[in-house]
Amino acid sequence: MRSSGAAALPDFVRLDGDAVTIMVTTGARGGPGLIHFGPRLPDDEDLAALVRATAPLRHASQPNVPQLATLWPQAGRGYAGLPAMTLRRGDALQDCDLVLVETGVSTDALNLALADPVAGVAIALDWRIGAGDVLRARATLTNTGGGPLAVDRIASVALPLPGWARHHTRFHGRWAGEMRAEASPIPYGRSGGTSRGGRPGFGGGNWVIAHEADFGTDYGRAIALHLAWSGDHELAIERDADGVAVQMAVRLDAGEVVLAPGAHFTTPEAVIAVTGGGRNGLRRTLHAHLRADVLPGRRDWPARRVHLNSWEALGFDLDEASLIRLVADAAAIGAERFVVDDGWFAGRRDDTTSLGDWTPDPTRLPHGLAPVIAAAHAQGMDFGLWVEPEMVSPDSALYRAHPDWCLHRPGMNRPTERHQLVLNLARADVAEHVFGALDRLLSGHPIAYLKWDHNRALFPNDGAGMAQVSALYALIDRLRAAHPAVEIEACASGGGRIDYAMLSRCHRVWPSDNNDAIERLRINRAWSLFLPPEVMGNHVGPSPNPITGRVLPMDFRAKVAMFGHMGVEADPAAMAAAERDTLAAHIALYKALRQRLHGGAIHEITTDDPAVFAQMVGDADTALALVARTDFADEYNAAPIRFPGLNNDARYAVSFPLSDRPPLNLSGTALAHAGLVLPLARPATAFLVIFERIA
Repeated sequence: MRSSGAAALPDFVRLDGDAVTIMVTTGARGGPGLIHFGPRLPDDEDLAALVRATAPLRHASQPNVPQLATLWPQAGRGYAGLPAMTLRRGDALQDCDLVLVETGVSTDALNLALADPVAGVAIALDWRIGAGDVLRARATLTNTGGGPLAVDRIASVALPLPGWARHHTRFHGRWAGEMRAEASPIPYGRSGGTSRGGRPGFGGGNWVIAHEADFGTDYGRAIALHLAWSGDHELAIERDADGVAVQMAVRLDAGEVVLAPGAHFTTPEAVIAVTGGGRNGLRRTLHAHLRADVLPGRRDWPARRVHLNSWEALGFDLDEASLIRLVADAAAIGAERFVVDDGWFAGRRDDTTSLGDWTPDPTRLPHGLAPVIAAAHAQGMDFGLWVEPEMVSPDSALYRAHPDWCLHRPGMNRPTERHQLVLNLARADVAEHVFGALDRLLSGHPIAYLKWDHNRALFPNDGAGMAQVSALYALIDRLRAAHPAVEIEACASGGGRIDYAMLSRCHRVWPSDNNDAIERLRINRAWSLFLPPEVMGNHVGPSPNPITGRVLPMDFRAKVAMFGHMGVEADPAAMAAAERDTLAAHIALYKALRQRLHGGAIHEITTDDPAVFAQMVGDADTALALVARTDFADEYNAAPIRFPGLNNDARYAVSFPLSDRPPLNLSGTALAHAGLVLPLARPATAFLVIFERIA
């Protein structure tokens, strides 16, 4: 339905997905107001009656036309909370009294247009629903006035939360300790946070889940929100006497976005998922969205190839001979892709030099990359390469030739992080140079994969954040168009820049620089709320682990690494023969099972012991589970692990690959309620369990 005048607007509009309905009132209380965002309503639902049934009662000390449950809160109507946007004309705040003037509903989209012709401001809200019934929301601001309009803040989404959503799960963390989930009641007042490093950061602040108090593995209602943006963000959660609302927005510096008359600005997308099925229901919803609507060309992806990355094996101490030796060792354990990490380019001996000089080091690689690539191909492997294209070392040929190409304040010192500076990609000459360097590498060599790293926060930015991220997107998009077969991994010192906008351009992410298998169980479990296993690089690291110092058996490390995009970040030559054999056996099993791992639904399994991690991937016909103990058991007799999600009436062949435990035949009911007792008394013990339906 569509109208050109406010008087003719319908009283309400609805947008339906496969299993959800979004219903918006357009006239009451100033509109647009959210009436329902949840399970799909019947097609013949009396929507007018629903509006009357859910109309809030008036209370004391309130405007005569209260602005409750609005999708675009504004101060001019008596709203006491955070407005959805803050604008300026010159030095004065631009007050607005936006009125809904147009609505539009199509098969998968809801469009709402608001305008204030006196203020010269128009807003278009675009809500689209796709795979998994996931909603994508953005706002477009147009300057319809006669002078420049500065945007201090504008939300991608302003969502009032239902009365049951009075708890939330947020995430915090640091380098090598990302995505620490913390559930708590939503406090009164305003909470949230911002990032200021030019990327989302290690803490996962652009991901939040609002839920009811009784929200568990397979039960409980929740609304998850994510800002699909690779730069700085704002999250604002407000709870007051009128309820709870949440806003997500790109963080803007003063003067960063100024619109000329007639110009417009569109926010990054906010991604919103609603579920009634607990954390596993949320996984199913968001993974369906990512697989169908986000990941580039996923249907045509080859199998997720087993990597061996040179970093933990060689570090900076690499040359042609050591790399070719490592190629042979990688092939012997079954690796399918050989990745040369940092240290391959001209002058690079440590992390103080040479970023930006993307040509092979003539001393270490006198014949370039060709002999190493040829060695990998001879062993049946393809070749990948580490780059950090957004950065430059002050000690580099590029910086000496173009010292003005980095982000800096003229006449002031240039503070470094990790001995590097940030290239100003918003400059056309810089973006052209970086594209040319990468294009020459990819055109001159059969490179199948780039590990694209980003190891430094963006400072000083002086309002450059939005332009920098937009230029980064344009650079990656241009490179992918020129080399569509090349896979790209997004890394930012691990999980410092993981978001759906980056994943719409890349094929996998690096969840953490921490390869300690016990730490990775926790980190990956949190990321798996939002990411399916095929996009999470998950490698077998060395023992002792270089970050934690923990010593873990190969059997445990390899089993954990299988539940993701498997790889190896260790030197096979430094392993005992038995360790290499164990690793090779797990790699072979991963190859046999990866189609299940990377196409099925992830199911977190609740255990009676918090030191036991259990996760299952698959469907009611065939599934694979990982059960792993991280700490010493309190009791001799470990509690059984129950496996819900199978068909209760079916019978299953249950096997335990790479162990001496004999197979079993059990019903789905027995597996879900009686479960399996596994010998899990010792820490760093893990089992794989395969379920095959036989009747």
